[in-house]
Amino acid sequence: LSLARTRTSITSAASRPPDFEVTLDDDDPENPRNWPLWYRGYTILAVSYASWVVVLYSTSYTATIPGLMAEFGVASRSVATLGLTSYLLGLAAGSVVVAPMSELYGRRVVYLVCMGVFVVLIVPCALAQSLAAMVVVRFFGALFGAAMISNSPGTVVDIAGRESLALCMSIYSIAPLNGPVTGPLIGGFVYENLGWRWGNWLALILAGVAVLMLALVKETYAPALLKKKAARMRKETGDDRWWCRHDQRISTLELLKINLSRPFVLAATEPILWFFNIWISVIYGILYLCFVAYPIVFTQHRGWTVSMSGLAFLGIGIGTLIAIALEPVWRRLINGAGKTDPDTGRAAPEATALVMSIGAVLTPLGQLVFSWTCLPASIPALVPIAFGVPFGMGNTLSFIYGSNYLAGAYGIYAASALAGNAVMRSVFGAALPLAGPAMYDALTPQWAGTLLGLLEVLLVPIPFAFYRYGERIRDRSKVIQQMREERAAAERRLAKLAARRERTERR
Repeated sequence: LSLARTRTSITSAASRPPDFEVTLDDDDPENPRNWPLWYRGYTILAVSYASWVVVLYSTSYTATIPGLMAEFGVASRSVATLGLTSYLLGLAAGSVVVAPMSELYGRRVVYLVCMGVFVVLIVPCALAQSLAAMVVVRFFGALFGAAMISNSPGTVVDIAGRESLALCMSIYSIAPLNGPVTGPLIGGFVYENLGWRWGNWLALILAGVAVLMLALVKETYAPALLKKKAARMRKETGDDRWWCRHDQRISTLELLKINLSRPFVLAATEPILWFFNIWISVIYGILYLCFVAYPIVFTQHRGWTVSMSGLAFLGIGIGTLIAIALEPVWRRLINGAGKTDPDTGRAAPEATALVMSIGAVLTPLGQLVFSWTCLPASIPALVPIAFGVPFGMGNTLSFIYGSNYLAGAYGIYAASALAGNAVMRSVFGAALPLAGPAMYDALTPQWAGTLLGLLEVLLVPIPFAFYRYGERIRDRSKVIQQMREERAAAERRLAKLAARRERTERR
């Protein structure tokens, strides 16, 4: 799992004098963290909006399923749901195939190319003459759209300082985390008034706006900026000794090899990921199953229109917003948890498990009470909708702080750990909705929902266990041990370099 590099630098390692290394200092105007506040805010807005469009297009499809079934003569709702399944599988594939291209070409190019292709691939869906065509094209559209989902958080990290990172990430998360909820809400009204094809045309318009917004976003990825700065210094001075530590870059083939293998190697060998991937994947799968289950409850059993049934998702959306708005509260809980990393003095990853535990309890609470109150229709609809609030809060806390835990635990390998998690949860999110219609018909919505809620209850101990024993588990991880050894070696090299510079200045 070591970081592989190919020797494609302009100068050899032996001819790299330390005094000619190009860096991005804290006061460097080229450092994205020193951009004007308004422009950093716009950058977050642009990537958040583009991510929202990609996520919204995944679930807006579910609102158009009745129209697709009628036009293409599809009798089975499970078959019609394949368009959602293929989209989520495309997101899973894109997270390990397309998204890592930013390491070679920077974030801006990847955003523009991938979102441009995403826009183009919406057109065949809007003009489709068969369900099979939509299923296939949606897969490839999501494959490219995954670049936004995977790389946008990296852009936020690029431009936010350490003190403002949590706030910036919370603001960024508002749109993409509400994408699944706003999809059927918007899609339902569009389908009822304009037809199912306009669900795609609207997505095309929204995605086109996203491309225009992204075109105004400058590059933020530090390695790409450093390579550009080093090349400019060589050109301006005529001195080839100027270099940066990213000149030696991984070849495209090697990058694909690493990114296609490392997430699965980690997922198969790391006990931390065994439990996290199962827990997050089940929660994610049940969340996407809701986009099949809610129409069954509110349209089929309560007689609501498609557009009105979309309003039932407001409870989940409100829960998501509350969870994000309470970020200062969660931050105080984390900082006051009494679990500190001895190396950095900051809160250890286990401190975030406290918030994860709250999410793990709220999720089945909302799911179970919704199941018990969704029917009969004599129970006011506001009751089950209201219990979408704790369900939405629980999902949001589990996703955000679960990702934070993995990022804190795996450091330089966080991208691979999160990619493996994204693949597995997307597979669950793709598979469970297929079983939804048959399961809800066979068991009734009350018992099917109760079964799913009890499954979430069984997984509640996972975040509590990591809060209590997480440090010991991390200490036994071979990958984390290797990461610590590499970090210690890097610190020794920096110390030697600093000592060498000090001796040179004394002379």
